[in-house]
Amino acid sequence: MPEKEGSILDFGNLVRNYGEAVAMILFGIGFSNLLLQKNLIKKIIGLNIMDTATYLFLALKGYIDGRKAPVVVDGVQSAEAYVNPIPSGLVLTGIVVSVSVTALMLSLTIRLYRRYHTLDLDEISTLLKKEEK
Repeated sequence: MPEKEGSILDFGNLVRNYGEAVAMILFGIGFSNLLLQKNLIKKIIGLNIMDTATYLFLALKGYIDGRKAPVVVDGVQSAEAYVNPIPSGLVLTGIVVSVSVTALMLSLTIRLYRRYHTLDLDEISTLLKKEEK
């Protein structure tokens, strides 16, 4: 049975955009991990997976097949010969920011563990409510 373009059975777009599909699947894995895990370290890992998926998506959207990095070589100054450098810059900036945020989250997690002797968010919340009384 031949597949019609635009039908549910047409996987052509998925095959052509497999990188974007992988980025969305990674984002979903990270988001579900962030929502469903009670352990703070696992939540931080989920957030890092989401960050990575976002950077992958941005890098894929900034890449144009057949073009070169935006460094003028051999006198070629036409914009059509190079990829846009802005997505790459955003990815690099995002990576630096996410490393800083991860370091901050891990340091706060260490402080919470030293105070409550657990990484379970529900137990920390229960102990915090007991302290308030």
